[in-house]
Amino acid sequence: MTDRLLVDAAGWLAALLILGGYALLTAGKVDARSPLYQWLNVVGACGFVINSGYFKAWPSAVLNVIWAGIGIVALVRIGMRKGTQTRSS
Repeated sequence: MTDRLLVDAAGWLAALLILGGYALLTAGKVDARSPLYQWLNVVGACGFVINSGYFKAWPSAVLNVIWAGIGIVALVRIGMRKGTQTRSS
């Protein structure tokens, strides 16, 4: 496989993950605070960073670094909340 093909695949997978997460959210199948939704966004954003960076689309790359960061913060908070709930039970 060529680099270009791998980068294109990363971009398409990213699009599917983020759109899939949004579709699940809109359909009421997941909550915005669910780990699944956040992981779909984080992994999708990382794929877009790879794709955007390769093609030097810097605004998109920066947007997706921030998007992934927001998702990581959400996952940390979800983990902390679950840890607190476990200790207080």
